[in-house]
Amino acid sequence: MNDQIHSDGSGHEHGALGDAEFAEFMELAAQEGFDPEEVEGALDEAGHGPLPVLAIVGRPNVGKSTLVNRIIGRREAVVQDKPGVTRDRVSYEAEWAGRRFKVVDTGGWEQDVLGLDASVAAQAEYAIETADAVVFVVDSTVGATDTDEAVVKLLRRAGKPVVLCANKVDGQSGEADASALWSLGLGEPYPVSSLHGRGTGDMLDAVLEALPNAPAQKFGTALGGPRRIALIGRPNVGKSSLLNKVAGEDRVVVNEQAGTTRDPVDELIKLGGITWKFIDTAGIRRRVHLQEGADYYASLRTAAAVEKAEVAVVLIDSSESISVQDQRIITMAVEAGRALVVAFNKWDTLDEERRYYLEREIETELAQISWAPRVNVSALTGRHMEKLVPAIETAIEGWETRVPTGRLNAFLGEIVASHPHPIRGGKQPRILFGTQAGTKPPRFVLFASGFLEHGYRRFV
Repeated sequence: MNDQIHSDGSGHEHGALGDAEFAEFMELAAQEGFDPEEVEGALDEAGHGPLPVLAIVGRPNVGKSTLVNRIIGRREAVVQDKPGVTRDRVSYEAEWAGRRFKVVDTGGWEQDVLGLDASVAAQAEYAIETADAVVFVVDSTVGATDTDEAVVKLLRRAGKPVVLCANKVDGQSGEADASALWSLGLGEPYPVSSLHGRGTGDMLDAVLEALPNAPAQKFGTALGGPRRIALIGRPNVGKSSLLNKVAGEDRVVVNEQAGTTRDPVDELIKLGGITWKFIDTAGIRRRVHLQEGADYYASLRTAAAVEKAEVAVVLIDSSESISVQDQRIITMAVEAGRALVVAFNKWDTLDEERRYYLEREIETELAQISWAPRVNVSALTGRHMEKLVPAIETAIEGWETRVPTGRLNAFLGEIVASHPHPIRGGKQPRILFGTQAGTKPPRFVLFASGFLEHGYRRFV
């Protein structure tokens, strides 16, 4: 992070930021009101150009996501001992031997498949096309299958450098199985156990030889990086379709089967002249604790994505009644302290009668978030997509607002005069004054002459 930093374009060289200069820079940033962690993260992100990309490919259930988790050093990709868990191509940042690169996890590639499996295979093929190098993962306990042979042909056509990973070699006895994979004609198979980490170091050394060097470090992106927008909602409300529409390409797998998305997918998208980071998430089902396997972990990843985001865009299927689950998801976003936008999707399917009843439902069911910007969109046709960015900007503006203390207390005085606190036990607590303690989200501290009930606090 505090290595060589190049010219800022003004003709002055920053030179190497030593520890003393770095500490001074951080102190100045703190005085300007920047969060030290955000500044460090921004310096980290700004300190390099586009990273070289490594795609992890192979047929289903050979251990690609487990290998990705091993390379990045944390449990990020959803893993389960059954084929077809990963569906989208999901990228993570990794580092090995002091060099940084991007790892792209892909779904299992199969030939002659239809529907959802065909979409998954297409995403894997796109990952190969856009990668600088490829790790081809083969299950050494099974050996080379016809599907593996078909993947080899695909890789030869792409002409990218390939590192062959013979996975599931958990001990000396399995190394003979790995050596049988020389027959694929891709050079030396590296015996690896992605579950236990055995042999991954040698494989990554070979990966670094295949990958181009990262571009020279540079400095110049704005602090904080792009704004992070999480798309959340029930399964099958159209989150992935919306991301594909704003991205202008088939970035994530879309299928009418509910629960297609499992890993949160990040995508940098330029809208309205600004770059945003959109995060497509798995649908939030009822009773997360009753789910199992991949769906359970997908729900946990969604909750984590909301915590990391700045704005939560809650998608609601306008062709159906607003459900208790929709309200729970909105409450989750509000309690996480995110800026909120409510997007009613599938608006193009509504007739006049449904629109009338939907407006009544919004008045009664969503009265508690009447302050949140609302957009009526169609992810399928692209209707009203241009209204999404102004709604997000309005939400962020409110999220970052600081109210002057004088104005706040004048407002509180009006509330106390028109709606005083109920009398409890012969006493009537009164708000004396208030102040704003913070922003993102705005937090207020009220000083009162007695205990304020939860209902009254919520009313205020």
